[in-house]
Amino acid sequence: MPNRNSPAWSYSLPAALLLMAPFDILASLAMDIYLPVVPEMPAILGTTPDIVQLTLSLYMIVLGLGQVVFGPISDRIGRRPVLIGGAVLFAAASFLLAGTSSAALFVGLRVIQALGASAALVATFATVRDVYAERPEGTVTYGLFSAMLACVPALGPIAGALIAHGLGWRAIFLSLGILAVGAVLNALPRWHETRPDTVRSRPVFRKILKSPAFWVYTLGFSAAMGAFFVFFSTAPRVLIEGAGYSQIGFSMAFATAAVAMIVTTRFARLFVAHWGIAGSLARGMVLLLLGAVLLTVGQLFAEPSLLTFVVPMWVISVGIVFAGSVTANGALEAFGDAAGTAVALYFCVQSLIVGLIGTVAVIVLGGDTAWPLVAYCTIMPVVTLGGLWLLGRR
Repeated sequence: MPNRNSPAWSYSLPAALLLMAPFDILASLAMDIYLPVVPEMPAILGTTPDIVQLTLSLYMIVLGLGQVVFGPISDRIGRRPVLIGGAVLFAAASFLLAGTSSAALFVGLRVIQALGASAALVATFATVRDVYAERPEGTVTYGLFSAMLACVPALGPIAGALIAHGLGWRAIFLSLGILAVGAVLNALPRWHETRPDTVRSRPVFRKILKSPAFWVYTLGFSAAMGAFFVFFSTAPRVLIEGAGYSQIGFSMAFATAAVAMIVTTRFARLFVAHWGIAGSLARGMVLLLLGAVLLTVGQLFAEPSLLTFVVPMWVISVGIVFAGSVTANGALEAFGDAAGTAVALYFCVQSLIVGLIGTVAVIVLGGDTAWPLVAYCTIMPVVTLGGLWLLGRR
């Protein structure tokens, strides 16, 4: 497939990373940075905790759904306009979020913010595929993006707490808007179009969705990512309201779970090479189940604390890394000829499962207890392990 645009992308790998990374980091940062003020938002917006939970859940769902929409659009009109348009939309929504006190408008703007983030995310990864397809730089770029994004859950809440403490909660969204504008201004003169001159699109959605391996490994990815989603959905209320943590104290405690993931990532490759794809996913699910057992003990016999709520999450975090390291390969292995569509579906299905099931767990079981995390880290791993067993029998 000829691509006469890619020669214009002549940046060194460090320069390309500095150009692309801000858009990926912002998409994740918008999820985590305002966690420290989540317990205050119902009073600020004059609404209920369940509505505030929607601002987290809808962001994740729309971030996933948008990839299926913006991927084909970027194939049709190009990566650059999708990236710039998405980033501008993200910035505008962030500025408007800083200025509203209406719950309904706040929820709607979070959806718009997620749409902008989704467009920028798709365009960024599509550009990596265009420029570095089947080149070592592509693997390095994806690996570095993953490492950067692993740091966001650790640093985002700390940054949010510091900003809110010094300048108020509105400054959190102003900061997101300013950072997005800076990324756009940096990209405008430098982000050249890389879309191949000829893009062939084939209707492979049905083929992918009929694959048992795709579903089993996507369920495993959903179990892993959903565990962290339910954790950060409940952690502010459990630790700030229940355990009496300050915003800074909460952010530091929350960050330890992300640090556990970062540390495990450094060694995950060795374990994956030894256990294989299926073995790594199975062990990841077992660790999620072990974390659920520890959370249950803490919920039944002790008060909320670092030991009863965060330490079990360290165990779950290790399981998340073991599972997340292999689920993409397991789900997408048979679709190398339709990788873009398969990746979009993989992330879309995962976002829907996590957003819907995770939100139901938080709302039904109470977002101020460990029970939503216990339920999610029990049900999803059991389903995934059952799927792995059936897949092995085939």
